[in-house]
Amino acid sequence: MARVALVTGGTRGIGKAISIALKDAGYKVAANYAGNDEAAAAFNKETGIPVFKFDVADFDAITAAVVKIKADVGAIEVLVNNAGITRDKPLHKMSKADWDAVINTNLSSLFNLSRNVIDDMRAANFGRIISISSINGQKGQFGQTNYAASKAGDLGFTKALALETASKGITVNAVAPGYIGTEMVRAVPEEVLNTKILPLIPVGRLGEPDEIARCVVFLASDAAGFITGSTISANGGQYMI
Repeated sequence: MARVALVTGGTRGIGKAISIALKDAGYKVAANYAGNDEAAAAFNKETGIPVFKFDVADFDAITAAVVKIKADVGAIEVLVNNAGITRDKPLHKMSKADWDAVINTNLSSLFNLSRNVIDDMRAANFGRIISISSINGQKGQFGQTNYAASKAGDLGFTKALALETASKGITVNAVAPGYIGTEMVRAVPEEVLNTKILPLIPVGRLGEPDEIARCVVFLASDAAGFITGSTISANGGQYMI
């Protein structure tokens, strides 16, 4: 029987690529989105993947959504924490609202989602929790104290939960992308891309969303059962640890 995967932020960008790759690999996929109804409807029409609207920063909304996903698709066996936002400013210009929004969406969401699926995973003695971190959570970035802190926190969360769940057949891993050719990145002016970004990437190009998706599909598979608490750094050699 096909396993059920939930991808947060799963209708656009990297999340869309992950949702499609998991479906193509034989999973029953549920894709979450936060607010763009038009994009979600287009994604559903294009892929046939059911979509579920909820805020990953809202614990109670997630609890209700998981009940609906279980009824409509099945118990969640693979959780991909992909949803994320930015509110970039130097710290001396950053508001408390900017800080809270990023931490709640990018980091607290990992607790919110994982807590709502972990009991079923433990009962089944199987689970995969995969979180999309960032190169900037590993090395830091100017103007991103909130984002870098949230993405670094994702990695600490991953390691600790991996220790807690290893004996129950549940692996917990992360993927840390570098610059990926999403709609947002490709909107950067060509001069900036060619002079400020690409020279920092040893392979000489942006990554593709599909390349991140393939990392997720591998970590979700039975073939990755001995890998837990790990981070795949998919950044073209820009930052090596």
